[in-house]
Parts: sequence; structure tokens; C-alpha cells
Amino acid sequence: MNLRLNDTRHRARWPGLAAAVWGFVFAVPSFYWAMGGMGGVESTISPQLVELARRQDPGLIAVVWATGVLKVVGGVLGLALVRRRPWGRTANCLLQLMAWGAGVLLAWHGALFVVQGLLVQAGLIEVNPESVPVLRWYTYLWGPWFVAGGVAFMLAARAHLGTVADRRYPRMAGVAGGLGALVLSVVALVTGIG
Repeated sequence: MNLRLNDTRHRARWPGLAAAVWGFVFAVPSFYWAMGGMGGVESTISPQLVELARRQDPGLIAVVWATGVLKVVGGVLGLALVRRRPWGRTANCLLQLMAWGAGVLLAWHGALFVVQGLLVQAGLIEVNPESVPVLRWYTYLWGPWFVAGGVAFMLAARAHLGTVADRRYPRMAGVAGGLGALVLSVVALVTGIG
């Protein structure tokens, strides 16, 4: 019985650890680029952003620093989801809200990259020819990477919920986080922001 309980706890921890690793690893290029590094910029991001990076545009640099910090926060969130001692109800609700929100947002964002890239390759959507090589990076690297992060956060949230005694409020918070992220993503897509 004890072996089975330990095995269950181990399985419940891996998604949170995967989410943490995802966040920390993904923060590295953000901080590298924010500090002026240009390696990988020209081949993996859009030409408009490359030009802003070359000019060290302060707005772009601020956004890249902010995204790096958010990715570290995501790594910390992943670690918080595997904590062995129980959190209180408020903390559990906040963890579920953030994890489901991040998971849905990341998976949606990555899926859009993949679908758009596949539609371009199928000839159903036209883009500027100079964007095609970068679009491949978004289709086969960035898109799947975002989806993997989103799935890790959703699995971590689900595993964490399994450790909570009173699941009612944390479950509602998770639903609110996931739906909120989905609505935000759809609104950004429709308005042309994202």
C-alpha cells in the first residue's frame, strides 16, 4: 500500500516539474535577447521583431524582459503545484486559476502557430515570402513548444487538484482561469492583437 501511495505521489509531481522546467528553460532566450544577444533572432522570429531587436528598441526590450520574468513566474508556479504540504483554500484557488489560465493560453497560442503554418504550407493562406522560413520555426518549434507548456500546466493543475481535500472552490477557480484565458485569446485573435 505504501509503495502504491508513493508511486501515485511521484506520478502526480511530474507534470508540475515539467511545467517548471518548461518555464525556466524558456526564460533563458528571453533574458539573452533582452540583454542584447542576437543569436537565433534572425532565423526564429518575425522580420519586424528582428529589426526592432537590431535597433535595441526600448519597447521591445521591455516586453522581452517582461516575458522572461513571466516565464520564471511560470516555473515557480510549476514548483508550487508539486509542494508536498497542503496549501490553504485561497492558495489552492489561486494556483488552479493561474495554472489553468496559463495552460489554456499557451496551448491555444501554440496551436494557432501550428495551424497557421500548416495552412500556409498547404497554400490556403498567403503570407509575405520573406516570412516563410520564420513561419516554419513557428510551425515546428515555437508552436509545439507552447502547446507542450500548456499541456504541462494543465496536467500539473489536474494533478495538484487531486491532492486538495476540498476541491469545490479550487475547481471553480480553475474553470474561471481556463475560460478567462480562452476568452482573452479569442478576443485578441478577433481584434488582431494576438
